[in-house]
Amino acid sequence: MPIPVAPHPLLDARCLLATWPSPPRGLAPPGWLDALCGAEAPAGLPFGPPTPDEVKAVRDLFRATGFKPAGRSKPCSEYIRKVAEQGAFPRIDPAVDLTNAAALHGALPVSTLDVDRAAGPLRIDVAPAGTSIVFNASGQQLDVGCLPCVFDAEGPVADAVKDSQRTKVGEQTLRTLTVVWGTTALPARTDALARWLAERLVALGATLA
Repeated sequence: MPIPVAPHPLLDARCLLATWPSPPRGLAPPGWLDALCGAEAPAGLPFGPPTPDEVKAVRDLFRATGFKPAGRSKPCSEYIRKVAEQGAFPRIDPAVDLTNAAALHGALPVSTLDVDRAAGPLRIDVAPAGTSIVFNASGQQLDVGCLPCVFDAEGPVADAVKDSQRTKVGEQTLRTLTVVWGTTALPARTDALARWLAERLVALGATLA
């Protein structure tokens, strides 16, 4: 899906727009998706777990525009690997589960949002310093200033750490946008993960634009 992307020294984003025949929240996860929810599961990707240099390359993507990837502001790919290794992979619905499995096995941050809950056209840009999002139903906020984000007319709705509550996939979702937050330092990993995701979105019944 073509989304305007502002110039960035390292960002190499891939965007996949999917239309679902029915809301993914009501779909039963197939066995192959269940199998991907373990940290050591074979994922069919042409690379293994990330090396320290590859982990650093993703963090450098954040640092390039002044964002500090530390604490709860680490890349979501690091978070999901940690919880998966603890046997606590979060299960929500097939669309979100696949997103998290991609971040786990691809070792790149991945976001999925409900396109129809966004306000107007989307674009990708670095958030101004001091920008924050509400990322859960209880109203908790995350400072995303200096971080590459997906924006709509009202502000950021997705990023490589946590996504905005107002555009999260829900019970009425029929169109999703999935973003692989790749880096030019790891182009082969980014390309392979985007292809892997596209194939599995189709396997779940989605149609890609």
